[in-house]
Amino acid sequence: MSLQTPDSHLLRIRHRTHYSYHFPVTFEPHRLVIRPREGHDLRVEELTMTIEPQATLVWTRDLFGNSIAHAHFQEQASELVIESDVTLRRFFNPNEPPHLATSASPYPLQYDPLEQGIITGYLSPVFPEESASVQRWIGSQPPPGDFPSAEAYVIAMTRIIQQSIGYQRREQKGVQSPDTTLSLGTGSCRDVATLLMEALRHLGIAARFASGYLDCPNTRAARGSTHAWTEVYFPRLGWNGFDPTIGEPCDHRHIVTGTSHHPRGVMPVSGRIFGPGNSFRSLTVGVEFSSPPFGLQQSQFQS
Repeated sequence: MSLQTPDSHLLRIRHRTHYSYHFPVTFEPHRLVIRPREGHDLRVEELTMTIEPQATLVWTRDLFGNSIAHAHFQEQASELVIESDVTLRRFFNPNEPPHLATSASPYPLQYDPLEQGIITGYLSPVFPEESASVQRWIGSQPPPGDFPSAEAYVIAMTRIIQQSIGYQRREQKGVQSPDTTLSLGTGSCRDVATLLMEALRHLGIAARFASGYLDCPNTRAARGSTHAWTEVYFPRLGWNGFDPTIGEPCDHRHIVTGTSHHPRGVMPVSGRIFGPGNSFRSLTVGVEFSSPPFGLQQSQFQS
């Protein structure tokens, strides 16, 4: 069977991260989780990484199967620029994306005993000290038993979070705790993904954190950023994504770069620097999607 697809199925993603410092700093090795995950529906055709100051890249695959690049630096600098330029081939017509798989999984979910050793890691709360507040919030929502299936319940919770938590883009590292997100009533994509993940785990529904990109008008206009959502494991379906930022199940627009049982496991860029305490100046991130014909001018891609 041929896997050839027309060029219209190609997609280019340019991702640029720019750190600026008041003084030259020393860079410890940085961990990059920005290579899209390949599978039956997507393949990386070409990937170019440009890093300033110059770095040596070492690629590994972590416990969760993510492709990780470790950047090793030899010189100090007052700026760090990491740019990924990747071309993907999708094995479906973007104008006729594949249908989402569905299966009526009754609640509570019954996982295969052979999977229990792995499932446990996706059922343990990341913020156990906030279990009481998360459970109170769950109790204020419709119970799982009111829905025809566990999937229907997860979709409902995804939409409830989207409707009740205002979106706020944050450049700060890390995620807000669920209690902070609920108290503020606002959060970034990674904050609401964490809230959904924690709530589902308290209900015995295996969930993990996913990081990547979302093909949307902002990324098409070079005003996008990285994105995050939640993936849920159903006994008959396997892993399925749910995006509380837009209030919908994930589809072909979501492109995964990494998944983990903990949000810290798939931060797009992480690493330590050594320098004066007031060294940090700014951080900007830009993501741009484009379809053939390529050939966008460099000046069109800005953070």
